Amino acid sequence: MNADSAQQVLTVAERLLKPDDVITAVRASAAGSLAHGLAGTALLHARLSATDQVFAEAAAAHWSEAAVQAKRVGHDGVGTYQSPGGLAASLIIGTPYLPDPETQNNATARAARWMSACAVKLAERHREYLAAGGVGTPWRVYDALTGLSGIGRVLLAAVQAGHDAEPGLLAALDALTTMVRTRHGARPGWWLPANQHPKGVEVDPSGAANTGMAHGIAGPLALLSLAHLAGYSVAGQSTAIREAAHWLLRWRTDGIASWPPHITGKELDTGVAAPVPGRRDAWCYGIPGISRSVALAGQAIGDPALTEAAKTAIASLTARPSCQWDVEGPTLCHGYAGALQSTATNRAAKAVMDLFDPGQRFGFQNIGNQVAKDEPGFLIGAASVALALADYGDLPARDVPARWDALLLLS
Repeated sequence: MNADSAQQVLTVAERLLKPDDVITAVRASAAGSLAHGLAGTALLHARLSATDQVFAEAAAAHWSEAAVQAKRVGHDGVGTYQSPGGLAASLIIGTPYLPDPETQNNATARAARWMSACAVKLAERHREYLAAGGVGTPWRVYDALTGLSGIGRVLLAAVQAGHDAEPGLLAALDALTTMVRTRHGARPGWWLPANQHPKGVEVDPSGAANTGMAHGIAGPLALLSLAHLAGYSVAGQSTAIREAAHWLLRWRTDGIASWPPHITGKELDTGVAAPVPGRRDAWCYGIPGISRSVALAGQAIGDPALTEAAKTAIASLTARPSCQWDVEGPTLCHGYAGALQSTATNRAAKAVMDLFDPGQRFGFQNIGNQVAKDEPGFLIGAASVALALADYGDLPARDVPARWDALLLLS
């Protein structure tokens, strides 16, 4: 790791040492979350704990305060980026990084049991919805941030670490397999009518089926593939992997090996999709996330066409100057750090590092819709950038059953 990038990582981590500095930087309802708050900054400190005991102590302090914040605001969020689901995810993924993981073992075991039970309930509610004639699968059921893709990946890590979480993992795999294999004419099981998309999300009146890792089919595909590779499968899972992966290949944009962020109902009916911009080179909706998901599918079912398609897509991204990438800012979700974590290229690393500003509160600012803001957390905050740079530069860390980027479904 070069000295500049190492210094950037440590500068960010040191500015995030005190829980109060994180709490005051975000809205009260998000202070304990993984996406924006203390569960995310705890994960950074856990990742760095092999370098200095102060970071192990900081991780414990951030987890403790995240629990206080989750209770104070009364959240019941199950998804891995909310509270308290984000705290559970952070403990399960982050604790193995500590010099002495036993210090958090009881809390982690409770988190795994709770998350497993939540997954079983969520899968059961969706099964009842479909049995009653419901159409499509809402984001909150399946996606990487709020749904069973992200939850299932954390439960897979929990099971591999020896925790009691297999019922929830298998429930997630079964629900997602059913979703992929359910069709409504030309429309797949994750297509949603326009009026069922989340508030503020604008889609064509004919509805849409999303492609990306955050809110599209790439997330479920990644989990199904990772679980299959780890020896956890349910009936129909291999077929679901093949169907979802080849659906993504079917909807690639000709000539540039990328994907639209979604396919409208009209496009599903006609078989022709219009190329549109929309963070097509970002983890959340673009090449980094989708290509990784397709590559995992290829490994899981032994399909070289899938692995080759994933390589071609990544090559098309890394061959272009970073200033031409359809991303925004330095962070994981929609910025350069997501591309860095997916490609591990010097070009992506330089693009991240060039956005470091020691005069800013946390060194890196989130940029969304051309507005810069100080954000400390994991998804769109400075902690995410430091994590990606730490991995790129091989900053020391313990061997763990699941790396932190499992929360992005990249591993």
